[in-house]
Amino acid sequence: MPYWYYDKKDLQNTPSYREGIPNDTENRYRKEGARFIIDTGSKMDLGYNTVATGVVYFHRFYMFHSFRTFPRYITACCCLFLAGKVEETPKKCKDIIKVAKSLLTEQKFGTFGDDPKEEVMTLERILLQTIKFDLQVEHPYGYLLKYVKCLKGDKAKLQKMVQMAWTFVNDSLCTTLCLQWEPEVIAVALMFLAGKLSKFEVVDWNGRQPKHNAWWDMFVEDITMELLEDICHQVITELIGATRIGKIVSKINVGRSQCIKWIAL
Repeated sequence: MPYWYYDKKDLQNTPSYREGIPNDTENRYRKEGARFIIDTGSKMDLGYNTVATGVVYFHRFYMFHSFRTFPRYITACCCLFLAGKVEETPKKCKDIIKVAKSLLTEQKFGTFGDDPKEEVMTLERILLQTIKFDLQVEHPYGYLLKYVKCLKGDKAKLQKMVQMAWTFVNDSLCTTLCLQWEPEVIAVALMFLAGKLSKFEVVDWNGRQPKHNAWWDMFVEDITMELLEDICHQVITELIGATRIGKIVSKINVGRSQCIKWIAL
C-alpha cells in the first residue's frame, strides 16, 4: 500500500512549488478546493465521509501534480465524483457540475472548458492512477466516537467536547493535516483541543493502567505535547482565517503555546 504521509519539507517542495507557485498560494488553492468540495457536498446532501474522502483525494493528488497543470475546481469535482462512488453515495457527474456552476463565478467555471463533463471524466483516470487505486480512506470521525466511549466524566460535557472536536475535524480538511498524520492522531489532538476550549479535563477513563499518563496513551503511543500543539496550531490558524468564525473572546494556554478560544456567532 502507498504511504501517504509527508514531512513539512516535502509539503513545501511540491510540484506546484517547483513550477513557481509560492507555498502560501498553493495552501490557498488547497483550502479553496477543499472548501469547494465541502460546499458542493453539502448542497448535494452527501455525508461527511464522502466529503472527507473527496478532500483527501484532492490533497493527495497535488502531491504529484501542479495546480498550473490541473485547475483546482475541476480536480475538486472529480475527487467528489470518485468519492461518491467509493463511499456508495454516487452522484451523476452532470449533477456535480451543475452544482459547481452555481457555486463558482463565471470566470472560475470557465476553467472547465467547453465540455465540463468530459474534463471531469478524463481527469478521473488520471486521479485513479495518481492515488494508485488506493481508494479506501479512514477519517478521524470514527476515532472520536471510539475514544469518547472510553472516557469518564459528565456526559453533557463529554458530548460538548466531542461535538467541538467533530467541528475541528471538518475544519482540518482545509489544511494539509491529512497528509501529515494518521486519522487517529488527528482525532486525539482535536479532542485535546476541544477539551481545553471547553475547560473539561479528562481525569479518568475505562481501561486505565498505571503506565498511562493521559487517556490517549491507551490508543496511540508516543504522542508528545509538541505534536499535539502543532496540530492544534494548524487548526486554530485555519479557524482564525475562516470568515464564519465569530468573536475571539479569550486566550488560554495549551501546554507552552497560546490557543485562541472562539464562540460562533
